[in-house]
Amino acid sequence: MPLTLAAPVHSELIIKKSRFIGCVQPMADRASAQKVVAGLWAQHPGARHVCWALLAGGQSAAVDDGEPSGTAGRPMLDVLRHQDLEGVLATVVRYFGGVKLGAGGLVRAYTDAVAQALLTATKVPIVRMRMLGCTVPYALEGMLRRELDAAGAALLDVAHGQAVVLRFSLAEDAAAALVSRLNELGQGRLAWLDDLDASGGA
Repeated sequence: MPLTLAAPVHSELIIKKSRFIGCVQPMADRASAQKVVAGLWAQHPGARHVCWALLAGGQSAAVDDGEPSGTAGRPMLDVLRHQDLEGVLATVVRYFGGVKLGAGGLVRAYTDAVAQALLTATKVPIVRMRMLGCTVPYALEGMLRRELDAAGAALLDVAHGQAVVLRFSLAEDAAAALVSRLNELGQGRLAWLDDLDASGGA
């Protein structure tokens, strides 16, 4: 099961007078990652490089930012993949200390900056969520709310018209069982709006 991080984690290494400031954090997509990288440049105007790697939403990126090709972004990405992470951005800000590290030294430095940060990380499973909606008579609203609460579903929206329309989300692997239970309790008076039909199939 892929994992993501509960919160950002950091590291700092000094290697032959160069300073490597690493961070791995939860990240939704590439556009958000690019904003973070731009923010790092603003915070560290004296840095020589801001290298980064991203695994999010089926997309990946490995950016060397002027370091020799394959010595920064790719090794950072390999660390993320090796730890089965998803929805994460790794960044390393480098202040050049005047001593060249060579390709092997750079690969080790960027790998270590990400790996050291991850040593303190709290990893959490990625739970795929399913959005659902249904219409029920007013008489069933209380029952439905209790069942959603018991199933750990998050109630997103309730609209009161001729009937009550509820929209909610819950873990994908729990959706079919909840639909089946609600159909049974509703005895045909509950109508599904979204992608799960009344039989409880996907």
